[in-house]
Amino acid sequence: MQLADDALILGHRLSEWCGHGPILEQDIAITNTALDHLGQARSLYQYAAELFNGLPETDKLSFITAPAITAKVGKGLPVTEDDFAYLRDSWEFRNVLLVEQPNDDWAYTIARSFFYDHYAVLLFTALESSNDDTLRAIAEKSLKEALYHRKWSSEWVIRLGDGTGESHTRMQEGINERWNYTGELFMSSQADQAMADAGTGAALQLLQGQWSQAIGEVISEATLQVPPADAWMHEGGKDGRHSEHLGYILAEMQYMQRAYPGMEW
Repeated sequence: MQLADDALILGHRLSEWCGHGPILEQDIAITNTALDHLGQARSLYQYAAELFNGLPETDKLSFITAPAITAKVGKGLPVTEDDFAYLRDSWEFRNVLLVEQPNDDWAYTIARSFFYDHYAVLLFTALESSNDDTLRAIAEKSLKEALYHRKWSSEWVIRLGDGTGESHTRMQEGINERWNYTGELFMSSQADQAMADAGTGAALQLLQGQWSQAIGEVISEATLQVPPADAWMHEGGKDGRHSEHLGYILAEMQYMQRAYPGMEW
């Protein structure tokens, strides 16, 4: 669920660029990237729903408190991927704060994706060794997409950072502004720790050194400066404590399902 929430919310943010990209080619590229994240979210939510539906009813009700979902559980109905995406409230989402931050300008969007994409490559690489067959299969497919995402966002960091004076300034501002949200990527939630201990998930702290080195090389090539490693970091998203931005995302994303409960395409 936590991994799915990251993918869903970032995918939604990137989809907001559809029709607004700086040039047509990049408008299409970022929209396709949003669809990749949505596909990852679907795979993960589908698996989460499968596991959830296999739990005893008391465990289900302790895991989810959203009224629309608990009502389905009470009626003995199975929960679906759509229920997790459209019927949970903001405090039940476990995505990191980074992915819910607004797009602002193109450089801010690139900085957010740049940080997340480098993390995603390391995460999915580690999950290829998971002892969970389904999660391992999802990671193998997702890694191919994440490698392209990392290449795309890194090239844009270099293009803007080593471009004009204005693009350099804007890219540095984007890097600086989004930097304080990157620490949470490597902070283990209870779920992260439990999965790592079981051999199902990844030991996030072991990925941070590789991530820092990789982004440092790109930022240096872009003639930009890496913010201080000991900077204060935002946290709380993995525990359900979010910025005000997530509420606006969910209000837009969940509107149709909330307005017309049970509607089917």
